[in-house]
Amino acid sequence: MSAPERVAVTVGGRQLSVSNLDKVMYPLVGFTKAQVIDYYVRVAPMMLGHIRDRGITLRRWPDGVTAESFFEKRCPSHRPEWVGTCPGPGDRGGQINYCRLDTVAALAWSANLAALEIHAPMARCGDIDSPAMVVFDLDPGKPATIVECCRVALHIREVLEAVGLEAWAKTSGSKGLQLYVPLNRPHTHDHAAGFARAVAQLLEQRMPAQVVSIMKRSLRPNKVFIDWSQNARFKTTIAPYSLRGRDRPTASTPITWDEVADGADGEPLTFTAAEVLERVEALGDLFASTLTLMQELPAPSS
Repeated sequence: MSAPERVAVTVGGRQLSVSNLDKVMYPLVGFTKAQVIDYYVRVAPMMLGHIRDRGITLRRWPDGVTAESFFEKRCPSHRPEWVGTCPGPGDRGGQINYCRLDTVAALAWSANLAALEIHAPMARCGDIDSPAMVVFDLDPGKPATIVECCRVALHIREVLEAVGLEAWAKTSGSKGLQLYVPLNRPHTHDHAAGFARAVAQLLEQRMPAQVVSIMKRSLRPNKVFIDWSQNARFKTTIAPYSLRGRDRPTASTPITWDEVADGADGEPLTFTAAEVLERVEALGDLFASTLTLMQELPAPSS
């Protein structure tokens, strides 16, 4: 077997060795590793704000999306010296160091590893015990789709507004939808998860035919599962603008509340890498406010 063809490139002022640029990562549409790297380099100005100070979990597809993938929490020891690390909760063995993708070169390096998906925790590197936001992960049980997720999202927004909170929406890039409630001030993971659970249970009570708050799969057909457990200290969620390992190179895409309403009426809400790049050029970073808006969750009920 011949060694992979390597090419030296300069990205963001850093020398990077990339390989197998012609390898097809998405066979259905012929999307290559070179195109994956190009996407991440071009979306980096919008994406880096959301991942640069997080301990990143990589999901890698070395042989493309039709082959096996694996999650990589521990940052590879063969990383360049300019790819930093971030301590995180790790696993049962204790704390580990995750990759810190804080430059366009670091993002290109991870793309060269065929890390199609970038998963980020809710907490920042400097304070892994304090989530910077709350996430509601809306997962449709077949035959429900993202349409039903959008309808539920609009109800969640009403509940949040009633307690003075704003939220931002993004597609998962797969089949669901996620809502982010920025906090950007000290909270605990338990407080965030407890709040998300209370909202999920309230919606389940109000809309029992449409919503479920329990993970049990037998309860989920044709309902939207509001996964509040994504707020646990050790959990990660697909990062804004990350590609997904699906048939096509779709990406987790920030959307407006008008688009959520349109999605609830059946408008398509699946965006490919090329469409995301067009959107950010026209709209900028629709998730920018999640990085700075400071909000306080209601006090947990005793």
